[in-house]
Order: sequence, then structure tokens, then C-alpha cells
Amino acid sequence: MSDVVIYIVIAVAVLVLGAAVWFGLVAGRRGRPAPPEPSTVEAPDQVAVAEPPAEAPAVPTLERPEPPAGRLERLRARLARSQSSLGRGLLAVLSRDRLDESTWEELEDALLTADVGVAPTQELVESLRSRLRVEGVDDPTAARTALREELVGLVDPTLDRSLGVDGTDGQPGVVLVVGVNGTGKTTTVARIARVLVAEDKTVLLGAADTFRAAAVDQLITWGQRIGVETVRGPEGGDPASVGFDTVKRGIEEGIDTVLVDTAGRLHTKAGLMDELGKVKRVIEKQAPITEVLLVIDATTGQNGLTQARVFAEVVDVTGIALTKLDGTAKGGIVIQVQRELGVPVKLVGLGEGADDLAPFEPEPFVDALLGD
Repeated sequence: MSDVVIYIVIAVAVLVLGAAVWFGLVAGRRGRPAPPEPSTVEAPDQVAVAEPPAEAPAVPTLERPEPPAGRLERLRARLARSQSSLGRGLLAVLSRDRLDESTWEELEDALLTADVGVAPTQELVESLRSRLRVEGVDDPTAARTALREELVGLVDPTLDRSLGVDGTDGQPGVVLVVGVNGTGKTTTVARIARVLVAEDKTVLLGAADTFRAAAVDQLITWGQRIGVETVRGPEGGDPASVGFDTVKRGIEEGIDTVLVDTAGRLHTKAGLMDELGKVKRVIEKQAPITEVLLVIDATTGQNGLTQARVFAEVVDVTGIALTKLDGTAKGGIVIQVQRELGVPVKLVGLGEGADDLAPFEPEPFVDALLGD
């Protein structure tokens, strides 16, 4: 075969092979979906869909504190239950057919155990002995009446127990609340605020216990529950400055009553007590203090009286709030603390509830002691 023929065969083979490949590619393309043509239709303008309005934060429902008059009956009943053993013991002694020396000693022991105090106990026993010597002991009702009258006399219903929450000359009443830690001082401040709000007074709180952040937060929380604002300062700051700013703001806003919670002082620490005196002096540059309320834990007995004496020397206490008078507290502490200080018990706390604070009333208190 000549070279020309060979070249012709090779050329034909290449052409055939090339044609086969070409046809295969075309067939493959026909089997595939064609790529989409680029869209030439403009997208419509995006319609602004209104977002549903965000829900406004729920406004907390303010509590409406219970009026003081409404809580008295509940507190009297609670006091009567906790103190009834004292009343039963005293009446059992006086109801005996014969009151000899040992009987009177037993009566004295019962009164002393109830924290009535030595001097008041001696006065009560001597007065009862004189009365019953004349009136006789045959009638238990008469003996009970005599005991009640003597106890009421010791509690002294003539003392002014009104709380100084009103100012003069357009200034707010300023209540300075003092006491050692653990007596329920901050809680008492909040409860007084509740009493005042229930009486439709405007109130401003001052968190001058700057050394305990928990006490400040607690007071703020209590205030928010009843719509009362709290003035605070930096942690560890000057308590006197907080007191000053609180009263100043109270004057500017026409507040009825300013309540200032102070740091819990240890009555044995002279420096801390001096600082408390400074708080009082600085506040009085703005407005007169209308009440200095000393909070005492009724379960502390004699130690509570020691605290009371020192506080009275530093800040001129004008009233006492006895907390925790239910439970293990001895009711006679009311008589003893008043006798020691010459200052009336104005408020009593008988529980853990927000409204478990009430004005102190001598005659209902004695009736509760005696289980009436």
C-alpha cells in the first residue's frame, strides 16, 4: 500500500472519531436541563411589614398596706396566745384561798421571769398586798381586776405614744431609726413606711446603712412594693451624707415623712456610736428630727436594756419599737424598758409579715398578757 493511501485512511479515521465525539457531546447536552436564564424582571419593592409592637414592661401592682386599726385585733390575739402562760400563772397564785409569804414570793418570781424588772415587780407586789389585804381574796374576779389595774399602771397609759412623723413650717417629719444589727431595724423602717402609706402620707426612705449592701437592697425592695423611693449612697460611704441628702430631697419634693435607716451599731463600740451622733447632727442642718426610734429585740432581755441606755445617751431616743414580742419574748420587757429610759414603747412587732407592726396600746396589751 502506498504512502498516500495510508495517509488517506488515517485522515478518515480521525474524522470519524472526531464526529463520534462531537455527536456524543451534543447528545449529552440535550439530556441536561438548560441553565436558567438570568431574570430580567425587577423584584418588587419590599413591602415593610409592621412588626407587632413590643409589649410594654408590666407595671408592678403596688401593694396597699393594711391600715393599722385593721391589724390590731390580729396582733392582740397573737400576743395573747404567746403570753397566756404568764397571765395564767399570776392569776393562779392570786386565786388561792390563802396568800402567805411563800405565795407572794412565787408571784415575784413569775414577774421577774417575765422580764418585768426588780423595782417594778416589788412595787406591784406591795401594791397588790395592800389592796387585797383590804378587799380580801375570796373573789377571784376582784383579784384579777386588781392585778390588771396594777399592771396597766406600770405600763403607764399616760405616756404619749404618738409617733412623731409630722414636721412643721412645711418641712417633713424626720424619723431616725437606730439599733444594733439583728433587731429587725431595717424591716421596722419598711413597716413604718407601710403604716404611713396606709394613712395616705407621702414617704421617702434613706438607706444610711452604707456598710451593708444587703440592707440597702432590702430597703429599696420594700419601698418598691408600696411605691416609695429610697435614697442611697456608695457602699461604705458616709452615712451622714445619705441622711443629709435624703432630708434635703424630702424638703424639695414636699414629702410628708422621711425615714432614715442607720447602720446597726454595737453599743460597745465608741467610734460607731460617735458616728451615729454625727448622722443626727448633720441631718438637723436640714430639718429637725421629729422622732428617734430605738428598735429593740424583745427576746434579748437585759442585754436589750443595756443597748437602750447607751443609745439614749448618744441620740436622745424618743420612742421604742419592740420587735419579736411573740414567741419566746417576755411581755414584762415593755414595763422594764420604759422604766429604765422614761421613754414610751410606741410600736410592737409580733410576727414576720409585712404588716405585723402596730401601735402599742397599754390596756389591750395587759389584757393580752392576762389572756383576756
